[in-house]
Amino acid sequence: MTYKRKKYHHGDTHLKKRWRVRNRKKDLDQIDDDIKEENAEKLLNQSVDLDLPGAAQHYCLHCARYFINEQSLNEHFKTKVHKRRLKALELEPYTIEESERAAGHGNFKQAAKRKIVSQNTEKADADGDAIIDDISPSKKQKITQDAA
Repeated sequence: MTYKRKKYHHGDTHLKKRWRVRNRKKDLDQIDDDIKEENAEKLLNQSVDLDLPGAAQHYCLHCARYFINEQSLNEHFKTKVHKRRLKALELEPYTIEESERAAGHGNFKQAAKRKIVSQNTEKADADGDAIIDDISPSKKQKITQDAA
């Protein structure tokens, strides 16, 4: 008896495409462009857009996601999803020069690792010092003495 292939999902190609496109996120090389200084400033200081969650005021650069408020953004920084994204961004993105080296044009150079630090969400005053609201006054005094 010959093997008969079962066709459980025959004709479901339109459904598969819808699911692929719906959950599409930015790729690592696109996020790498966003992390650069001039692009990061634009993304972190966006104008109010009521169509986006949190009016586009709470944005995670590394995950390319908007959050509804500051608390949910800070909770996101502690999750595995964010930490995995930071780990994935440590390697430099694949470039044309690297592909040419792989094809035999030039010498092999191992991909360099870089230090990726999560974005700073602490509020700062005019001097650039962090304002910490949820600690006791004695701890605030100790922090300011250590900084000086």
